[in-house]
Amino acid sequence: MDWKPNRHSHLTIQEQIVDWIKSRIEQGDWSVGTKIPTQRQLAMEFNVNRSTVQLAIDELKADGFLESKMGSGVYVANNSWNALLNRSQPNWQQHIESSIHKPNYHTIQLINEYEQMDQIIRLGTGELSPELLPTKQIEQSLKKISLDSKEIGYSSPQGSGKLRRILCNYLKKRGIQTNPENILIVSGALQALQLIAVGLLEEGSIVFQELPSYLNSVHPFQSSGMQMISISRDKHLADTLRTLKRNRQSLFYCVPTLHNPTGYNWSIEERKYFYNVFKELNIPIIEDDVYHELLFESPPPAIKSFDISGQVLYIGSVSKTLSPGLRIGWVVAPTPVIRRLADIKMQTDYGSSAFSQEIVAHGISSGLYEKHLIKLRKQLKTRASFVEEILEQRFKKIATWKKSEGGFYIWLRFHKPVVNKALFLKLIKKNVLINPGYIYETRDLHHIRLSYAYASFEELNEGLNILLELIQQ
Repeated sequence: MDWKPNRHSHLTIQEQIVDWIKSRIEQGDWSVGTKIPTQRQLAMEFNVNRSTVQLAIDELKADGFLESKMGSGVYVANNSWNALLNRSQPNWQQHIESSIHKPNYHTIQLINEYEQMDQIIRLGTGELSPELLPTKQIEQSLKKISLDSKEIGYSSPQGSGKLRRILCNYLKKRGIQTNPENILIVSGALQALQLIAVGLLEEGSIVFQELPSYLNSVHPFQSSGMQMISISRDKHLADTLRTLKRNRQSLFYCVPTLHNPTGYNWSIEERKYFYNVFKELNIPIIEDDVYHELLFESPPPAIKSFDISGQVLYIGSVSKTLSPGLRIGWVVAPTPVIRRLADIKMQTDYGSSAFSQEIVAHGISSGLYEKHLIKLRKQLKTRASFVEEILEQRFKKIATWKKSEGGFYIWLRFHKPVVNKALFLKLIKKNVLINPGYIYETRDLHHIRLSYAYASFEELNEGLNILLELIQQ
């Protein structure tokens, strides 16, 4: 919402809010049955007292524009005035509520909204700061890339043949031996998960995951009717999986290198153990490996490097390393899987950007990408040390954490369960945005996924001071 009341208007703030809500209804933005934002949200958006918003809403209720539903919220009312408008309006709220795609948690919707605001200090963002992106190198690459008319047309179903051939050579560094026909170019890792969800699993299938999990903050499998089950990495794993799986289709999603959100790295022994257990039970593995190039030390081999039976679907991307705006990732999988996912992708977007694929192909083949990664790892390590020093000085008595081994995150654990929705909202009022642990595991009120990759050094210092101040209150 971009609108704010004009404090110099001849109308009172309450009258302006009433008129603004009426205009949303009249224009069809809020049709009959639409649930309006809470009083707290509106007060925060308008920068006014909550009591002013409450008076405006009470007035609109009295005039028949809005109605309350016990325990649910306030909605656009279905009275004669709105019914007149509704003759030319579909009931979009009914369409929305009956759709198959699951909405994001409200906290994540707020994160997505507030991340776009320049004044916000982003302490949880899974994205590189603009100053860490190789903008000049990409500009120079554009001058060196030569294109013909075929290359800038629609991409082939599996993506640029040039990029796939380059990736075959590049992936050897991860111990992965593959062929161009076993690679699919996708618009980022999230699209890969969405394609797998709709292309390889039947409704009601099980997706096993670790806890906490990135998959709980996005809904590619949940929206396709899959059942999410969290499992523990222990010696009883095989028996647990047999009991839970039974005869249903299933797969296992994992981030073994720089796990999101905890930053944990699996040992080689853990990787081999998991691979063997899931191979024995014939449960495919999705290995999300988008962070491995950001490990401060040499990364252990990918699980895919052990794979001799097509058990592992491997996902890579440049969104965390080169540019999220390029929207280029890849899936390595058996040929039938790649063909199936490619067919669905063509039905969805008719191929990833040809220009983006050319930029990535040039960056990797020229060695510019590797040079950028060396510099980027040093910069991230400096940022991690900066944040860890602040934590050591100010947070040691109230929280614990593990020293970062790379990537973006420190998984900060407070001794007391203070990371709740109230703290999240209070921080937003102070222009500080966090990723609370409960978006990755609903019962987690102890953790924050603290990112050192986006905010400036000054913002990191200021944001952590504000966080500490509110928690101590």
